[in-house]
Amino acid sequence: MKTPDDPSAATGARSRSLSTILSRIRPSSRIVRDSSGATAVEFGILALPFLALVGAIFESALCFLAGQILDTAVADAGRLIRTGQAQAASYSSTDFKTQVCNRLYVLFDCTGLTIDAKVYTNFTAANTSMPIDSNKNFDTSGFGFQMGGATEIVVVRAFYQFPLYFNKLGLDLSNLANGTRLLSGVSTFRNEPFPW
Repeated sequence: MKTPDDPSAATGARSRSLSTILSRIRPSSRIVRDSSGATAVEFGILALPFLALVGAIFESALCFLAGQILDTAVADAGRLIRTGQAQAASYSSTDFKTQVCNRLYVLFDCTGLTIDAKVYTNFTAANTSMPIDSNKNFDTSGFGFQMGGATEIVVVRAFYQFPLYFNKLGLDLSNLANGTRLLSGVSTFRNEPFPW
């Protein structure tokens, strides 16, 4: 019989407690070695940044496309002023806005389109800048609609506040305080010498 002071009894107790600890560790080491769900976990970690990057790339491309469409629509509609057709038909600002809207595609809501047309004495005096004030607000205070007469210099500008959705994820394309991007289409020309 072993007594409590017997060293072999202490060794037996230690080996039993060590075997108990090892039996508890073995299942957890199997979990660590198990890689059957690793792909799902990795995808879960990388999915949000990847989708945010794809969304930001898509939004940048869409914003660029919308700007090109607006610029082309203003240049095409501006030809009506340049050739005197708009003057002959006595276009108002609303009529000209309708002509620009007829040349826009599904990316635009024409109610948000703003038109500015002015006559200048020379090309260097022409204002083609973005009307954004110091607080990043869209400033339409100096806007008007003048088509000009024969051989006069005219600058036609159209502006649209394009909505953005991925600007909170690190790519901020907005240039206005309300989180939208102000797109512009500008056409500067000298009217043809039409007889009216």
